[in-house]
Amino acid sequence: MRNFQQNLEKLEAADTQVLGVSMDSPFANYAFAEKNDVKFPLLGDQSGTATKEYGLLQDMDIKGVKLQSARRATFLIGKDGKIEEMQVDREAVDPTKIVTVCERKKKTS
Repeated sequence: MRNFQQNLEKLEAADTQVLGVSMDSPFANYAFAEKNDVKFPLLGDQSGTATKEYGLLQDMDIKGVKLQSARRATFLIGKDGKIEEMQVDREAVDPTKIVTVCERKKKTS
C-alpha cells in the first residue's frame, strides 16, 4: 500500500489528474476506496461501455458461468485527449512506467 501511495503522490506532483474506472457497483467502489484509502474519483462503468470502447472488456468462464470483466489498465491521456502511454494487465499493476513518463514530461514542459 505504501508503494501505491508513493506512486500516487508522484503522479499528482507531475501535474496529472488521477481517475479510476470500474465496472463494479458504486457500493463496491466505495468499499474499495475506504479499504485502500483512495482519494481520487472512482467512476462507474457498470454497463461496460467505456471498458469496451478502450478494448478492455474480457469474457470469462468461471465454472460454467459466463461473465464479462475489465482487464486492468493504466492510461496516460494528454491534455489534448490522446492516449500517450498505456499499460495493460500485469504491467498495469505497477504504475512506475507511467510515473516516469509523467515526471519526464513535467521536466520538458
